[in-house]
Amino acid sequence: MTAGISRRQLLIGGGAGIGLIVAWAAWPRRYGAHPAAAPGETVMGPFLKIGVDGHVTMIVPQAETGQGAWTALPQMLADELGCDWRTVAVEPAPIGPLYANRLAVEELAADVSPVPIRKVAVRMAGRWAADHGAMLTGFSTSVRAFERPMRAAGATARALLCMAAAKRWDADWRACDTEGGFVVRGNDRLRFAELAAEAASLTPPRTPPLRAPGAGGLAGQPLPRLDVPAKIDGSMRFAADVRLPGMVFAAIRQAPPGRSRLVHLDREAARAVPDLIAILDNPGWVAAVGDNGWAANRALDRLAPRFETQGGLPDTASIDAALAKALAADGDPILSHGTPDRLLGDQAIHADYSAGLAAHAAIETPAATARFADGRLELWVGTQAPAAARAAAARAIGIAEGDVMLYPMPLGGGFGAGFDTRPAEQAAILAQKLGRPVQLMWSRVEECLHDRFRPPARARLSAALGPGGTIAAWRAQVATPATIRDMVAGLTPSLPIGHGGEPAAVDGMLPGYAIPAFAIDHHPADIGLPTGVLRGEAAGVTTFFAESFVDELALKAGADPLSFRITLLGANPRLAHCLSTAATLGGWEGGGKGTGQGLACFAGYGSFIAVMAEAHVGADGRIAVTRLTASVDCGRVVNPALVRQQIEGGLLFALPAAIGDPITVTRGLPDQRRLAALGLPRLAETPSLQIDIVASTAAPGGVSGLAVPPVAPAIANALAAATGRRSRTLPLSAAA
Repeated sequence: MTAGISRRQLLIGGGAGIGLIVAWAAWPRRYGAHPAAAPGETVMGPFLKIGVDGHVTMIVPQAETGQGAWTALPQMLADELGCDWRTVAVEPAPIGPLYANRLAVEELAADVSPVPIRKVAVRMAGRWAADHGAMLTGFSTSVRAFERPMRAAGATARALLCMAAAKRWDADWRACDTEGGFVVRGNDRLRFAELAAEAASLTPPRTPPLRAPGAGGLAGQPLPRLDVPAKIDGSMRFAADVRLPGMVFAAIRQAPPGRSRLVHLDREAARAVPDLIAILDNPGWVAAVGDNGWAANRALDRLAPRFETQGGLPDTASIDAALAKALAADGDPILSHGTPDRLLGDQAIHADYSAGLAAHAAIETPAATARFADGRLELWVGTQAPAAARAAAARAIGIAEGDVMLYPMPLGGGFGAGFDTRPAEQAAILAQKLGRPVQLMWSRVEECLHDRFRPPARARLSAALGPGGTIAAWRAQVATPATIRDMVAGLTPSLPIGHGGEPAAVDGMLPGYAIPAFAIDHHPADIGLPTGVLRGEAAGVTTFFAESFVDELALKAGADPLSFRITLLGANPRLAHCLSTAATLGGWEGGGKGTGQGLACFAGYGSFIAVMAEAHVGADGRIAVTRLTASVDCGRVVNPALVRQQIEGGLLFALPAAIGDPITVTRGLPDQRRLAALGLPRLAETPSLQIDIVASTAAPGGVSGLAVPPVAPAIANALAAATGRRSRTLPLSAAA
């Protein structure tokens, strides 16, 4: 960081030497939050600063969770700006309306709103997102939400720089261009650094011209990630790396879900631990605070806290019973067309499916660092919802949101766990009570015990085959908690949230095939256990149900699973192309018994993917996945290396939920309390991966969660082909 300005000043927009603010039409003056400039920097809009030494700092409104947002978004801006990639730096955006993820909020509104008011809710959600600074990272929206603002910011700054240079050359600015950090016109060249201050005082054109996509610039190139060097040499700072003067360390133990309260602590045993500073308790948790993390965790163990819960505690049997009860009750219609029930006669095909809990299992456990002084709170935390985390921390200690300064940190994997505001709230409470800086870190056991798991589900599917190997009717009923609605309610407690069926809960239950009559119902289930969003969202389960059932229909029709699907994809050429490509690259042999090959498709986030899996049951009785081949059409690619990384990561991320060990619950808490208990694949068990990225000129789609949904059904279909037995439950069982 440049000397002379603090990190605090940098993020709140204060400090000496603040740069000039561009009179940018898209930047309403009532939105006061904007990036701050260190001495020698000029602010060129809400997403860009240029330094006198030539560095170009991109302001990124999305958290870096390992998905590459701190590279993809700057790359789009840098391409429009025409700068030298070697001079690019990244700075997380401060909380403010300019950085709201309107697309994510609009999609969430569609996910939780009743069908009759969905369009109205979506329109209102976009405005609400801006007014409340609803910054969200998730749902594969980073590129889709910020491509236009980033490109517009780059084009605006390019126009201003060209205008400043044209004044010096007494030329028309439209005859100028930018490349490699220079404004150029014939043999004339001027560095951005020489022009930035003057350029910022000019008024940009109303609609700065954008470069043509794929015009030979930085966009579409596999540029190196900006965050990797710091992660390799250890200089990247996460929430648990923050060190403050006088800081102490806290370890926490939390109550089971439900109406639980703390009833016993062995304080005397804990006080015998050297370096223990304090024992602080709330009804739902207790924390031990020490001069170091070892002392805090040691004292917490000696405290041996006990909690009492009123009412019953859920377990695996009660969760299964709750799902069965919900499925037996009337559901809420979500999607329908035609009259499928009339077509589902005696020849209809039926199947019941189920899926268990799935863990986030991020490499970084939840952590937050807080400092409270003079009625103000500073908070360092990795979060996928910084505005919501700031609001939750303020509520927890009874101060105004404006008195909280949140510094967004990178996450060591989020996968949806970063929407949980509990670490921020707990750290805030501890800092206020202690009156000194404190760092809270959950242990791995605590993270496993209190993870907000992907919800379990049960499904009942029915279909009728039509002439020529088509699907004439499709009926799907899904029993699962309304997880997205609960998440939205937790992030925005003041926002009224409806009840009943949730569209997000059945996303993926209607596959991308031509089906003339269908009906999809959601049966909300109360399982007594908090759940959360996981990478791939509900489609990680529903696509398993749907694509496995499609294979069963192909078998009933006497058709090859590939040709059966292709027949149904006449109106979906992009998905058909992915499917045929994946099958060709994987060496598809027909999917017959003994081949051990399976296919699955998924369309979501504006993208398309098909996966072919090869799997079998090994001599040790365990499922072995030897190969995964994927073909991906995600539209115009910003950085092919990032796309490949995300697809490979998604394929591997989906394996534990597909073939790992099941998560069981006893007295409200999971029995699996270590990563080793989740059945995560080891390096020796990792399948070979083959990825094809389709060249496309369509608008960019999302990829972070794209590869997760089709993995489980592709493996299930491969195992059915290998063994002749079908498993209809996740995780899959070799003994099905």
